[in-house]
Order: sequence, then structure tokens, then C-alpha cells
Amino acid sequence: MPDIRIHRKHSLGLAQARKVAWRWAEEVEKKFDMECSVLEGDSSDTVEFTRSGVNGRLIVAADHFDLDAKLGFLLGAFSRSIEAEIEKELDTLLAQSAGPAAKKAAAKKAASKKK
Repeated sequence: MPDIRIHRKHSLGLAQARKVAWRWAEEVEKKFDMECSVLEGDSSDTVEFTRSGVNGRLIVAADHFDLDAKLGFLLGAFSRSIEAEIEKELDTLLAQSAGPAAKKAAAKKAASKKK
């Protein structure tokens, strides 16, 4: 089965990172018909997500996000586009929560990807 792995560093702190993760979970529940559950911890949280053909988790820490997903056989053919969509959603939420300097860096990164 194809795997999707995404790592994003941030400087939001755990409280703000939780807000970003919860918004992400709400969006994927609506957009992709996922079922999400949040397991809160002292130093990190885990957002577990699942639907037919997909299951995974998003680790939420004070300084990074780690997302791992396993795709079933049918969705495996679309792994690159699924990964790109997840990256886009997560990067957008991080940019919305970041300060002005980080927003400029995210915009520059997005512009360079389009070239």
C-alpha cells in the first residue's frame, strides 16, 4: 500500500498548533468524508482519521506536524494528487495561523511550486 508522509515544522506552540489541527480535521471531515478523532496528550496530540480506503494520523507537537497515511489499493493510484491536496490544506492553515514573516515565506514557497 502506498504511504503518504508529510512533515511540517512550525513555531506556533502546542495551543495554537492544536487549533490548526482541529480546523484541518474539520475540513477533511467535510471535504473527504473522513472520520476524525483527537487524542490529547501533555506534549502532543494525535488526530486519527479514517474512511474507506484511507487511514492515518496527524501528530501535533509544539514545533511540528507529522502526518502518516496509508491508502488502499484503489486510492493508491491517486497518491500523488492526494498528498498534494493534503499538503495544500495543511500549508494554508499554517500560513493563516503564522505571523506576517511566515505568511510571506509560505506565499513565496507556493509561488515557486507553480513555476
